[in-house]
Amino acid sequence: MSSHWLARKLASFTRTARLGILSAGVALSSVGAAHAAPTLTLYSAQHEQLVKLLAADFEKASGVAVRIHSGEGPEIASQLLAEGSHSPADVYFTENSPELMRLQEKGLLAKLDPATMQAVPARYSSAQNEWVGVLARENVLAYNPALIKPAQMPASLMDLAKPAWKGKVAIAPTDADFLPLVSAVVALKGQAAALDWLKGLKANAQLFDDDEGVVAAVNRGAVATGIINSYYWARLHTELGDKGTHSQIYHFGHGDVGALINVSGAAVLKSSHQPALAQKFVAYLVSRRGQELMAKSRIDFEYPLRPGVSPDPLLKPFAQLQPPALSVEKLGDDSEAGKLLRQAGLL
Repeated sequence: MSSHWLARKLASFTRTARLGILSAGVALSSVGAAHAAPTLTLYSAQHEQLVKLLAADFEKASGVAVRIHSGEGPEIASQLLAEGSHSPADVYFTENSPELMRLQEKGLLAKLDPATMQAVPARYSSAQNEWVGVLARENVLAYNPALIKPAQMPASLMDLAKPAWKGKVAIAPTDADFLPLVSAVVALKGQAAALDWLKGLKANAQLFDDDEGVVAAVNRGAVATGIINSYYWARLHTELGDKGTHSQIYHFGHGDVGALINVSGAAVLKSSHQPALAQKFVAYLVSRRGQELMAKSRIDFEYPLRPGVSPDPLLKPFAQLQPPALSVEKLGDDSEAGKLLRQAGLL
């Protein structure tokens, strides 16, 4: 991923008209599509392997072919804004709630069926019933115990901006997953504190293009610790095994902003040409069948949000997490986060 990618995509949120021509050239890939079958168009910013698995299972159960257009969350959200009522998309499935909030604010999302909304706890979904939470993941620190001991880890995410952490931390400010964390700092600490924190990180941190780069650097001993989403470490551990994994996970506690829980969610577009099928697909994502498939996939390593579905055993039990008291509405749409990242010189 280019280090300039996120800056370009954030700018596109306020210049979506420039992206209008994208709708004519969307590259859609078919997942087992039969020409005679009804077809659903899915815009996805979730992991491609997972989405292909879900699409294939949904087609097998329903007979509906799913065409997938994949990309990064801010990019796809900007495309949907540009396409507006002419979008070919039926469903949007993405990793971070701020992108869904942005589309909701612009009036592009349809109301979801009440049964779909009731499948997961209401705090993880739209208060207007326009998108539903599907999965969750936690912000954590990956750390290398050969370089830093657990007792030396920071009490708060905000501490990483202090001079004592110079050269000891890695971040990926151009990764789309970093945006909600900045938004959380803004919501809980204010813009001035968030900007000071980012400037401190700019002075202290090694910069990487994405969270995969951060967790790999920590694991090989290139840096003591790094800010990541929890599933990146789980994926690394699954790939390398116990012998190849030289890093561990540190969880912030006591409602610290560093323990933010990010919500992946899905929505039906008002412009959908197949609204009934779109509703059916989103309902499938929060069904027991869909949630168990994701939890057992060994691909995604996120927490299923449907009660009674257990996450992968590599993950810390969801009930033991100590996230900040921050609703998806208060977290917002990431618009301020991008501005602050640019002001701090991180974009």
